[in-house]
Amino acid sequence: MYKKDRGEAVRGKGRGGALFEVLLVSVKLGLTSFGGPIAHLGYFHNEYVQKRKWMDERNYADLVALCQFLPGPASSQVGIGIGLIRTGLLGGIVAWLGFTLPSVIALVFFALLLQGMDISQAGWIHGLKITALAIVAHAVLGMGQKLAPDAKRATIAAVAASVVLLWQNPFSQVAVIAAAGLAGFWLYREDSQGEKTHQLKVPISRRAGAGCLVLLFILLVALPLLRTAIASPALALFDSFFRSGALVFGGGHVVLPLLEQEIVGSGWVSKSVFLAGYGAAQAVPGPLFTFASYLGMMAYGLGGVVIATVGIFLPAFLLVIGALPFWSTLRGNPRAQAALIGVNAAVVGILAAAFYNPLWTSTVREPVDFVLAMILFVMLNFWKCPPWVIVLTGAAGGALTAAA
Repeated sequence: MYKKDRGEAVRGKGRGGALFEVLLVSVKLGLTSFGGPIAHLGYFHNEYVQKRKWMDERNYADLVALCQFLPGPASSQVGIGIGLIRTGLLGGIVAWLGFTLPSVIALVFFALLLQGMDISQAGWIHGLKITALAIVAHAVLGMGQKLAPDAKRATIAAVAASVVLLWQNPFSQVAVIAAAGLAGFWLYREDSQGEKTHQLKVPISRRAGAGCLVLLFILLVALPLLRTAIASPALALFDSFFRSGALVFGGGHVVLPLLEQEIVGSGWVSKSVFLAGYGAAQAVPGPLFTFASYLGMMAYGLGGVVIATVGIFLPAFLLVIGALPFWSTLRGNPRAQAALIGVNAAVVGILAAAFYNPLWTSTVREPVDFVLAMILFVMLNFWKCPPWVIVLTGAAGGALTAAA
């Protein structure tokens, strides 16, 4: 499956020593990487490229481009890819564990704090919901400026938001993304030019990569069928998180509407519990996808944590392993680039729909709610306050307004 020669990546070190080094570095990043996926990529660049020189600038840029192209958590996928390139499959697993576990542990403790409590009327919980509203508004604005800056892409985004809001169906987002890809191909097929690329060296054969992509497709088809045939809560939970992890384009914030449909819609957690955890997830370092660990804990305890965490991140592994051997060829294809333009615009629309429902409709009940959301948005967007400050301010503001 893997090529025997890993080049200069582990020269002078035994494989065990190299794996331990990957673990230490990824744990450090998992404990200190606040600020979301874009900030994570900056931390990775400083640690892996500038400080340790595990990759050069061009290879790092190539890997980042691939993970932005794929569905799933981009920063986690970059970390997995660096671990894979460094020390093979075990390196990818170790890099993911180190980067992810600190956030998982923090959110599991938060879930334990909430279990057995009646949080539906708590002011600080309502403040966390308002925090989530401000953060998603910030994400919609930033992504819209980059991914839907002209009339055609803004139209794709608006149509995507409209369809998702008016067609409440588990397959609506998949259909919107597919249609947006076709629209992007049609509208931008002559505007997009293939990039001149160099070969990214990876210790993975094309046969192994193709096998992972086939396995991903099989699981996407088979899990829903098994779920209907077998009455297993664990299987149903795994299927929900696996599909959410496999079909999310645009990063952690865009997983919100998918998970809301799957988890709240299935009755595993209430909307209040869901939005409280989403707000708390902003305050911890590491990937936002660990929000799934919190949901798994609230739904089925520690077993649910394992099911949810593995389920939502497994597609990221299969996609990175599957795509790495083919990426240099694919990213130079202008047709693929044109389709991706449409998909990215649709992602903005999907996130805008999530901003309205469930966030706005369940959060802004009084003028004071809007005022607090506006203050948090200004702090985040203009004053550039770190996310943990936003979360604490939101929780405190919610508690104060409830007590007034």
